[in-house]
Amino acid sequence: MKLTRNLYVIVTGIVAGSLILGGLAWSIGSGIGEGSHFAGHAQNEVPVALVCLVIAAVGVIWLGWYWLRLAGGITSIAKQLKQDIPAPVKPGGNAIINELIAVINERFGSCGDHNLALEKKVRDLHIQSQVSQMQKRNTEAIIYSIRDAVIVVDESDRLLVANEAAGELFNFDFRNSQHRAIGELIDPAKSEFADFLRQSRQGRVRHAKREIDFSKESESKTFDCIVSCVRDEKDQICGVVAVLHDITREKEISQMKNDFVSHVSHELKTPLASIMAYSEMLSDGEAEDEETRKEFYSVIQSQAQRLNRLIEDILNISRIESGLTKVDKKPVSLTILMEEQLPMIKGYAEEKNIEIVSQKPIVFDQVYADKDMLSQVVVNLLSNAVKYTPAGGSVRIETEVDGTAGIARVSVIDTGVGIPEDEVKNVFDKFYRVGANKSQAKGTGLGLSLVKQIVEKVHGGQVFVTSKPGVGSTFGFELPLATPETVEAA
Repeated sequence: MKLTRNLYVIVTGIVAGSLILGGLAWSIGSGIGEGSHFAGHAQNEVPVALVCLVIAAVGVIWLGWYWLRLAGGITSIAKQLKQDIPAPVKPGGNAIINELIAVINERFGSCGDHNLALEKKVRDLHIQSQVSQMQKRNTEAIIYSIRDAVIVVDESDRLLVANEAAGELFNFDFRNSQHRAIGELIDPAKSEFADFLRQSRQGRVRHAKREIDFSKESESKTFDCIVSCVRDEKDQICGVVAVLHDITREKEISQMKNDFVSHVSHELKTPLASIMAYSEMLSDGEAEDEETRKEFYSVIQSQAQRLNRLIEDILNISRIESGLTKVDKKPVSLTILMEEQLPMIKGYAEEKNIEIVSQKPIVFDQVYADKDMLSQVVVNLLSNAVKYTPAGGSVRIETEVDGTAGIARVSVIDTGVGIPEDEVKNVFDKFYRVGANKSQAKGTGLGLSLVKQIVEKVHGGQVFVTSKPGVGSTFGFELPLATPETVEAA
């Protein structure tokens, strides 16, 4: 910098000196060249030209000095800006330059602080944007993973978010239906839900709950719909969230429990009523002779046995369903088992003039089973066949072995009243009784249900039934044949 300044001083001096010397040379040359004719004229012009040249030289020198001072000030400012430190004010320096340096330093300092603050805000906003995007993705992932139908609408009932379950329920593309009116997406047959959303938003309720029934392809489903209004920081409603939980199965189970209690209460009251009535007659002395007393005793005993069987059936089904029943499996011959249980049924069959037909024993028809439980299965099937067979009919027992499939099959075939086709699938349900046959015989509706539980849940077999009204029914079961491997594995 010093070299540049010195060079500039030398150049300025040379220019100023050249102007002065040039002026002097021009004045001398002009006086000699013009002669005496113009002597008077020259004497008048020369001093003026010389003064102008001298003034120009002085101006050049002053401009050079001022430019050097200005260049020095600008250089100092640039240096201070580059180093980002306050520029010292030189004593005796140019006041304008010093003031300019001070103003620039002040402005630059404030701009620097402002830029730093802006950069920090930009970084914070970028971080907040990334966090918001991540939270949005996490929220959407949570909503999409919920099995219940979830729908979120804004203050104008336009769809914001919905999951796959909602799309399936209302039959719309849940990913590409944002910002469409919810009323346009929902079928008019399900408009009750859209009305519920709108009413909840307009009523400004925080939470509302309603059961809504939807029908689809002759199938009705019940949903527990919970609606919550979303409020902003000004306590204004900015949207509504709805969750629809399918409670169809829960309502069916609840109804089954109610039916179970109702059936049990009814079945327990019937024998109890008989026992209490005949007991009161005995205590009141209405049985005057021994034969009447024996009749009363017989009724009380039979009703007590009926009550005991009902309680045992309920307890057995409950134990099997809960997995608490004790099972003692051993190799059992089905044919021999059937022969052992026939005497219990033949007396009842003879009273109704019903023939029991059995077959010759099969060489090998052993299954690996609990003998007592299987005996109960056989008794229930045989008694059920005799119960619903009119007098003069027959009940036939068949046992067969399928060696290829490794199973043994027992069939109980009767010539009874039969079962309507639309009710066949329900005969193994608890407390279910065929409506058309209720007048034929009394029952609890637990016998066949217990058969199904013992065969399928305890022994891994399968029950089956075929029937034709007015012709008869075939009830039976299949069990795996006993093999050395199954015996050893047990």
